[in-house]
Parts: sequence; C-alpha cells; structure tokens
Amino acid sequence: MKFIFHIFPFLLLCLNVSAQTIEENSETFANNEPISNTEIAIIPEPVRLIKQTGHFILPNNITIQVGKSAELKQTVAFLKERLSVPTGYYINSVNPPATNPTIKLVINDTEDATLGNEGYHLTVGTKQVIIRANKPAGIFYGVQSFIQLLPKEIESKEEIKGVKWTAPCVEVTDYPRLGWRGLMFDVARHFFTKQEVKQYIDAMVRYKYNILHLHLSDDEGWRIEIKGLPKLTEVGAWNVKREGTFGDFITPKPNEPRNYGGFYTQEDIKELVAYAKERFVDIMPEIDVPGHSLAAIASYPELSCTPEAVNYKVRSGEKIMDWSRGAPPLGLVDNTLCPANEKVYVFLDTVFSQIAQLFPFPYIHVGGDEVARNFWEKNDQIKELMKREGLKTIPEVQAYFEKRVEQIIVSKGKKFMAWDEVLEGGVSPTAAVMSWRNMQHGLDAAKAGHEVVMTPTQYAYIDYMQADAITEPKVYASLRLSKSYEFDPVPEGANAKFIKGGQANLWTEQVFNIRQAEYMTWPRGFAIAESVWSPKEKKNWTTFFAKTEAHFKRLDIAETKYAPSVYDPIFGVKRSADRNLLVTLSTEVEGLDIYYSFDNSFPDRFYPKYTTPLVPPIDAKVLKVITYRGKNPVGRMMNMPIEELEKRAGKR
Repeated sequence: MKFIFHIFPFLLLCLNVSAQTIEENSETFANNEPISNTEIAIIPEPVRLIKQTGHFILPNNITIQVGKSAELKQTVAFLKERLSVPTGYYINSVNPPATNPTIKLVINDTEDATLGNEGYHLTVGTKQVIIRANKPAGIFYGVQSFIQLLPKEIESKEEIKGVKWTAPCVEVTDYPRLGWRGLMFDVARHFFTKQEVKQYIDAMVRYKYNILHLHLSDDEGWRIEIKGLPKLTEVGAWNVKREGTFGDFITPKPNEPRNYGGFYTQEDIKELVAYAKERFVDIMPEIDVPGHSLAAIASYPELSCTPEAVNYKVRSGEKIMDWSRGAPPLGLVDNTLCPANEKVYVFLDTVFSQIAQLFPFPYIHVGGDEVARNFWEKNDQIKELMKREGLKTIPEVQAYFEKRVEQIIVSKGKKFMAWDEVLEGGVSPTAAVMSWRNMQHGLDAAKAGHEVVMTPTQYAYIDYMQADAITEPKVYASLRLSKSYEFDPVPEGANAKFIKGGQANLWTEQVFNIRQAEYMTWPRGFAIAESVWSPKEKKNWTTFFAKTEAHFKRLDIAETKYAPSVYDPIFGVKRSADRNLLVTLSTEVEGLDIYYSFDNSFPDRFYPKYTTPLVPPIDAKVLKVITYRGKNPVGRMMNMPIEELEKRAGKR
C-alpha cells in the first residue's frame, strides 16, 4: 500500500438530492442545473442527452439486427444475456435486412469524427433502439447506457415476473473525456480467484472502465506462474492465514502451515486477458520492484543484497516496515531486490519476457515505490556499484536500477511505467509515470514530457475508509464519496497532452474477500468513472448523488455489495470554554435527520433529533446515532464511545 502521513479531512458538501441533468425536447438547460427525471440515471454522465416524449416497450420477442456481426459477436452475446435472463424473453440476432428489428447495432460506414473509437449515438424511440458507433467498443458502451435506462430489475440474475420493461425515449451522443479509465486491483496482498477477477471486470465495464491494472506481486505474494522459476509460486504464492488488522499480526511460528494464497497459471492469465478483451478492457500487469519484493526474495534469496535473506519468509501481515520517520520507510527486513546484483537483471529478463508475451497491453508497470533503502546504505555491493557507476546518492542507485529495468521492458517491445518515486533520482524521458502521492507529481511529470496517469491518494485511493473509523475497517486515512467526486485528472494548468487519464486504486491489505472488494469500490468507483469519462462541465454533485442512489437499488438487485457510508453522520468534537466535550454531527448529503441517544438504547426517529452541538451527560459511555430521510432510516446505527470522543478532543 502507498502510505501517506496525514488524514484527509472529511468534506461536508451541501447537497440537494435531485434527478439527472438532462436536456428535454432539445432545450438546453443553463448552468448544468439538475431537473427531475428519476427514470434517467446514466453513470458516467453522457456528453449530451436529449429527453424525447414517450417510452420504448421491450417486446417479449426481441430481434437484434447486427451489421458487421463478426466484430460485434461478443457485444451481442452480452446484450442477449443481460436482456433475456431477467425478462425471460426470447431474443434473436440477425444480419441486415430485418423487418422492424427491436434493436439495431450499426458500425458506421463513414466514421463520425466526433465519436472517436469509443463514442456512440444512442436513439431510444417508441418502436426501436438504435446504437451507432465507429468501432465495436462504442457499440458496447452504448449498450451499457441503454441497459441503465431500463428498470432496475434488469440487473437480476434470474427471471422476474410482473415488471414493465420500458425505457424513456432519448437521444444520446457520448464519448470519453480520457482514453485511460482504470481500476487497480491488488491481488497480491490477498489472492482473488480467476472467477473473482472476472466478476470484478463484469462490474467495472458497466461504468465504462477500460483498463484493469493487476498488482501481481508484493511482500505478501507472487501471483503469476513464471516458467523456469518454479519457487515463485511454490514458495512465493503462500503465507500463513491471518485475520484482523493487517500490519499488526503476530509473526508466524515456524510450524504454522503456509497454505494461504494462490496464483494464476499462464493459461489462467490468457483466459483473463481474453475475457477482459471481449469486454473492451485491457489488463496491465504490475511486477513491483525493487521494493515490495519479499515474496520473490523468500523464493530466491540470492536476489537480495542481504545475507540474512536466506531466512526470510513471505509476509503474512506482520510488521516489516518502520514508518515513524515518514517516507521512504525503514525496512525491518530487506524486501528489496539488489541493484548491484547481476542475477537480479537476469531474473527480471526472464520474468518480463514471459509477462510481455502473456499481456498484449503496451505497458508493463514495474512499481518503484516505497523502497526501503537503509539496507542499501550500508551494503558493500551497493557502495562498489556507486563507485563504479559514479552514483552520488541512494536515489541515484534506484535510478540506475530503473533505467536498466526499462531497457529490459523496451527490449520486449513494451513501454515502461512506474509509480512517481522513480522521478526522484532521474529516469528516462520515455518512462511513463503513475502519480499517486499527489497531483503535483503528475503535473511535474507531464511538464517534463512524461506520459502520466493520475491516481492521487486524496481522490482515488479506494482502500481508504469511507466513513468514521468506528464503522469502517480501519485504515490510516479516509476518503469520502464527495471528495472522490472532486477528482479532476486534468486540472487547471496541466499539460493535457501528456495526461493519458486516471484511475482508482484498490489496495487489499484490509480487503480479505471479493465482497469487501466490491464494498470498497462502489460507489466511489462511480465517482472516478464520471471524472474520467464525462466532460468536466457536465459534472454536478447533486445530480451525481441522485444517480448514485438509483444505482444502489440496481446493485441491490445485482447482489453486488456497496458502501452506504455516504449516509452515515460525521462526528466533530472539541472542548468548550469550560473544557467539556462539545460534539457536532453533520451529514455528507443534505436532507437527512440525525437521531441520537446517550442511554445505551438504539435511537429511531422518535428519539431526540440533533439540532445543536451535544454535551455528553457526565456518566454516559456511548453516543448512538442514526440518520433518517423522512420516516425511513438510511444510515447505519453508529456507536461512538465517549472515551473515543475524549481522545479525539485531546487533553482537558
């Protein structure tokens, strides 16, 4: 995980919950003001949507007319499944001509320059739906928008009776703001099966993401088969199972079984790449070096500078770094590959040769972040390397390593990408940078002519807590939905020519299973999707949150887990003039009421409603709170210990 040493403040935005901004009957509404139309909730927001009169009714005998059918085979299969399963309707696909087809998918004979490779025109009329695009990807994204116009029950995995399958008549012209629209899925800290990765892909494509960044190696596991290096998966893919708070686990005993983990065979990877490609997603592999490499070193200790590495084991979540002095951390064990060891470059040549063959995507991500350099500083091999190569600082040692790794990557016909730390000691002008520590590193890299993908912690780290730490799995920072929605991957003053796009990162130290991965991704994944797809001027928090609530209902039916944290109250605490606690409560969205108790019972809307700051009674042990919208509870029951509030307020 990428560590950062301040907690982002909770941001309170005043919101008016309303429905999606649209253009109705060709009239343009000024200032992007939302107008009520609860039927239309497309995420990400289209470039242009015109609401027409009337509704399309899905017939129980559906014909899909497909031009250039070979190019659209997978999209048609996808559309058939999405429509047939919940409706139970019969669906047939035909090549032109067809008599009154229900849905027409058309690849333009003459390209529409407005749409590019991923844009589409969607027309929903009273009798027919037409999706036009220059390329198959555009047709696929048009299908996603059409499905979002149908009732929420379309998300069901089984047939639902009694639903009126209609969609409002609309004209949509849409295309992405940016070409790189990514989600990073860390499968190294905790292993996720091939089927679970497919499940994650299926969820992301609904919101027009097109890149899955797979973090395939770290201290906790090596997750990909490399032929000729069997110990990477025999040893490196397995650790001791621990549950609780990652980083505080007890060091495993020698006799504890190392049977928790897993890896992908090369055939698994080929299957995942093909599965993603059918859904217009590219998979970018990441092998994180020279730091975060304990799994590789436990497998092949000769890759380390440190003789004690022969005793190292794959990390199970015990503490191996000291962050007390900030970044870079101090290593308690040496989890770095040795830049002065030629065996390391032979090893990486083998690894990246096979990675390059397995992943068609042009970029290979090589990590480069959070390198604990304290073992290098005292190592004779490193000192000799510095003398031989004229390197004056330890960051220059890492730069030497990165440049050699880039040569390997380029020799495989691929492009080198790494986290922004690689800029510190100097890096090749052709290196692409993923900017995570803040926006400024990305701006500086773009100014210097590097290709940049923006993925800053303050907006895009979706492993962070989404509500108060008393409710969420505890992580060292927080990121609320409203803050994620502020993400602008091409901010004012940026050299836009070099900013390829943006992505959200899901690190999984505290994510033990796919349900929690979903919970952490949605709804913040909606916010990032809209930030990288929709025009900047079309973004509107009020509109977005209304759509988000509509998509909560869709996710309920799809049985996809999501975080309702946006409804939870936000606690503020300080000392009054007489040194008593003064507790303030607020909400991220407007229009909610907060009810509370100090008597250990569970409040509902008949309890006191919060209106002014609270002073806890002298013997109270816990403040219980819940949010309502009208007569309906929307937030979770939260139990805030008075002791915790005392701690947050500081000394009396």
